[in-house]
Amino acid sequence: MASTSRVESDGEEEPQEEELERFDDFTLASSWERFISDIEAVCRQWMANGPKNLLEKGAVHLSPSMNLYKVKSELKYAMKSYCMEYHFETNGDGKITDWDCSLHDLQLCFGVKDFLVIAPQSVSGVILDDPESSKLLSAVAIALSNCSSMWPAFVPVHDPSRKSYIGIQSMGTIFTRRFEADHISSQVPVKLMHLEGLFELFVSKFAYSQLDFSAHFFQVHFTMKLTYKTISHDDDDATHGVDADFVESGGSPKGDTHTRTQWDDDCPWSEWYSAEDPVRGIELVTIWTDKMVESSSEMAELENASPHEAQRWMLCPDISSTISDGSRANSVGFASQLSLLVEALDMSFEAQFVEDFVSVEKPGMDNLKSSMVVPPPSVVDRLLKELFQDGVKLSGFRKSKHKKSRFIKGAPLESLFAQFCLSSLWFGNCNIRAIASFWIEFIREVRWCWEESQPLPRMASSGSIDLSTCLINQKLQMENDQVVDDSWKTPDPGEHSDEKCDSPSTPTNFHNSVNSGPTYGTKPDNFTPSSDSKSSDYMRRGSASVVGPMMLLKSHQSLHAPFTQEAPLMTEDMHEERLQAVDAFGDSFNFSAQLEKEILFSDMSAFKAANPEAVFEDFIRWHSPGDWETDDTLKSEPSSSFASVDSKDNWPPQGRLSQRMSERGNLWRKIWNDAPALPASEQKPLLDPNREGEKVLHYLETIRPHQLLEQMVCTSFRAAADTLNQTSFGGLKQMQTKIDQLYVTMASMLKPLQANRLSAGSEAIEDLRRLSVVFGHVEKLLTIAASLHRKFLQAPSMSEAIFTSYHEFYSKRMGTGSVEENGDTFSMKLQVRNHERQIVSSMFTPPTVNQSWRKVLSMGNLLNGHEPIVREIIFSKRDQVSGNHYASHTPRGYNKEIETYRMYISGTSNDLRVALSVASCD
Repeated sequence: MASTSRVESDGEEEPQEEELERFDDFTLASSWERFISDIEAVCRQWMANGPKNLLEKGAVHLSPSMNLYKVKSELKYAMKSYCMEYHFETNGDGKITDWDCSLHDLQLCFGVKDFLVIAPQSVSGVILDDPESSKLLSAVAIALSNCSSMWPAFVPVHDPSRKSYIGIQSMGTIFTRRFEADHISSQVPVKLMHLEGLFELFVSKFAYSQLDFSAHFFQVHFTMKLTYKTISHDDDDATHGVDADFVESGGSPKGDTHTRTQWDDDCPWSEWYSAEDPVRGIELVTIWTDKMVESSSEMAELENASPHEAQRWMLCPDISSTISDGSRANSVGFASQLSLLVEALDMSFEAQFVEDFVSVEKPGMDNLKSSMVVPPPSVVDRLLKELFQDGVKLSGFRKSKHKKSRFIKGAPLESLFAQFCLSSLWFGNCNIRAIASFWIEFIREVRWCWEESQPLPRMASSGSIDLSTCLINQKLQMENDQVVDDSWKTPDPGEHSDEKCDSPSTPTNFHNSVNSGPTYGTKPDNFTPSSDSKSSDYMRRGSASVVGPMMLLKSHQSLHAPFTQEAPLMTEDMHEERLQAVDAFGDSFNFSAQLEKEILFSDMSAFKAANPEAVFEDFIRWHSPGDWETDDTLKSEPSSSFASVDSKDNWPPQGRLSQRMSERGNLWRKIWNDAPALPASEQKPLLDPNREGEKVLHYLETIRPHQLLEQMVCTSFRAAADTLNQTSFGGLKQMQTKIDQLYVTMASMLKPLQANRLSAGSEAIEDLRRLSVVFGHVEKLLTIAASLHRKFLQAPSMSEAIFTSYHEFYSKRMGTGSVEENGDTFSMKLQVRNHERQIVSSMFTPPTVNQSWRKVLSMGNLLNGHEPIVREIIFSKRDQVSGNHYASHTPRGYNKEIETYRMYISGTSNDLRVALSVASCD
């Protein structure tokens, strides 16, 4: 035997079983058969489980389809590993709609529903060897046949960029369908760029090649989908880069930092930054539904047809993925800068004085100097010039601010401090050193205005302090009003001297009582000169008006309301000091009266000057009508604000002082006796404006860093929200709700700062970080709402439908933190109604000459000069299987129409993809 002779020649003894090596035992399964058996076992298991159980066992959902899932199993054969995936839908309908936007690529290409894909577990994920791919597909086909399954199976082949597949499907005992798809990425034949050539390509698959296709007629089903896209406002990323680079260098985007027009130039935030247009474009899908085509000439005519002839229009907004991916890497907006301001607040507790963050000699600040850059003086000078620009007036921002903005204790949007805060957000990337240096220069400018008696810009001279704002804004208000009121320090002694000059131009710090009716400086409607004019009239000084029919008690003369000094302006901390003093002394009424002594003294002096023959009771009747009692008032409440209504025929007026004013040693009577007759224009101011102005500057110059940053954070959040609130976004209720919720959230999370309850390492800092994230979510939604509103100004219902869909998509990812990065992208198809087509069509403005990137038009079906970016076609041929060459072996009586040929074509002017399926009788 051959084996024996080999052993003898080698001189070695081998085991007896080696002699059986040359014999094959065909009773054992080969590796190929075991591989088929493994595939069959997996398929049987999936078939037995069914979709419901597969979902429970962890089937993976595939986007964007609502009901497409997949499961997978690993298999091995010939030292190679393969992955077999089963794609299935959960609904029971076996039909596939041709142009369903949620279809899987293979479903669209071949018109299948559930299917298998088997591919090698390699980097490429495709099979490059043709024999291997054919053998693999055969194994799957045998296994599926053994299972009596009609699932189509596909194997990816060739280069991955070609998206090539081969596939097979058993259609029962009679027919088998075979699949093949390939892609041409360059040098597409000119003929295949036109519908006529594509039609002939399909016909060549079943007609005799010798035929002249243009001279024959064929029954071919045809449907087409054309996709158009508007030209993006920004053809490149240059705009975004300009603002980002400028801010990074330490500047502020405020002002003219770019020359060309941006999409958001009319948006309120454009003063501070330019946002990327979140709606990068609009895709329009036009669909020609199933149509019978018979010749290539008919296809040539169809290529020249207008998109308006399509049966269906669907609109798809192209919303930037950077809006919903939760990334802040390249974001430019209020939210990103507010988060930096919060970090500056966290660091503000490391120093006691603002100058410490700038000082070179201060120990422990070396790490700040190296990591935080302060912009050059030229940038500071430019910003200060913009902030303190002469002639800047408030533009009525109170009308546009949100109704809940007042619950946030910050400064109004267009006020000087609010503008300083917003400028700081973009100054030196909002680090603590940059803020400190900017604040020092800001206060120097405020001091210069004070010393030069120049009113502060961007500050309203209302004659009162708005205590609902932050303390810094109150101090600036007080400083400004002190400068404005300085004009009456040396009035003309002869001004307002007598009754005959009741309506001169009056100083802003003078007023008459609210009980006197009309405002000072104008004659009342019922004013009548006194008929009892005597020499005493010429002694009358500082009269504002006659108080109706009221008469003096001891003289038959009309009672005159005087000009009085305004109540002294006081900020929140001044009021708190007075309240603390009241608590310390205990007797709140007496001490309160003592505190108001100077004001009461001034009013009495002015009243005496305007009414030389008045007595104490006359002053009470005018100043405090509730302390003058008559017989009528004892019985019932007076019908007017005066204690009594006098007339010259009913004189002297009847009545008496209240018990409070009649008590011995009454403080009011004592002050009356001491008060001289002196008009308000000649009186000493109730508060020394120079002293109060210096106190304001001292507060601003010595404020603690954390107190400054606390007020800056509150003001910046409020001002940024008020700016965004001015955005025009149409009647989008969801957006308005989000803005309302943002104000409520801000008011809640900023309370610890407003109450000065913040300390180093406080948990409130982390709350502020979360608040900046929430702010960013609302800001992103608002940019989308604004962009949609501008694009669909003539079709608000369409912008509302798109925003509602996106809001639902984005809200699931908002929460209170970062957006979940789960790979989902937003997509939607909005049906365009007939009356809306012209509006959508107008969005496709004709291309300009400057858009040189556009190539020569070659695909036809133009929409305002735009050719489709993608053209998709499905050709199909259907035949009766009974009595023709497809059914030579069919059972008697079998009669059914099947799709014998189907070709899916997707292409542009640069590439072409073709997927063919052919059914044949085996």
